Amino acid sequence: MNYRMPLFAALLSFMLAGNAHADKYAETTQMFKDAGQPAEFFNSAYAYVIFPTIGKGGIGIGGAYGEGRVYRQGEYVGDTEMGQVTIGFQLGAQAYSEVIFLEDKRAFDTFTSGSFEFGAEASAVALTAGANVKAGTTGQTAGASGGKNNSENRGKYYRGMAVFTIAKGGLMYEASIGGQKFNYKPR
Repeated sequence: MNYRMPLFAALLSFMLAGNAHADKYAETTQMFKDAGQPAEFFNSAYAYVIFPTIGKGGIGIGGAYGEGRVYRQGEYVGDTEMGQVTIGFQLGAQAYSEVIFLEDKRAFDTFTSGSFEFGAEASAVALTAGANVKAGTTGQTAGASGGKNNSENRGKYYRGMAVFTIAKGGLMYEASIGGQKFNYKPR
């Protein structure tokens, strides 16, 4: 009889942790829906990928990592990991949320084919206050954005994908080159 109580407590903890884990995806999805333009993409995209938190940091050489979920037409279909290595002037650390919209089945199949990479020319629309400078293989760019509820930036699909980010905290100065690599595992 004594072994049942610890077993029950462990099972209850596991169930609650699973719900808390699932809630961060729902909360992040809602945050992007409330941010303005991304709401339009949720209504029209074939699929989307949500990363509640991506951590990024660097001093000269940098990196980023995050874990996310893939949803096709609103249904959870798999997990993904994002890794990034950057080289160039950079100093600091930050955390942000990211959503990638996949315009159609072709873009979904490309993303879920195994190891997918965004090249250095791909860019994201930042939905929170801040400024950024990027140097990519196609040249240098600079930009600024307003608050997440009044962003004037307009996202658009590039090769069937559109990316939005919302800063969570930290400070990073960066003029670097690098791309994001994703690994997909079906559910």
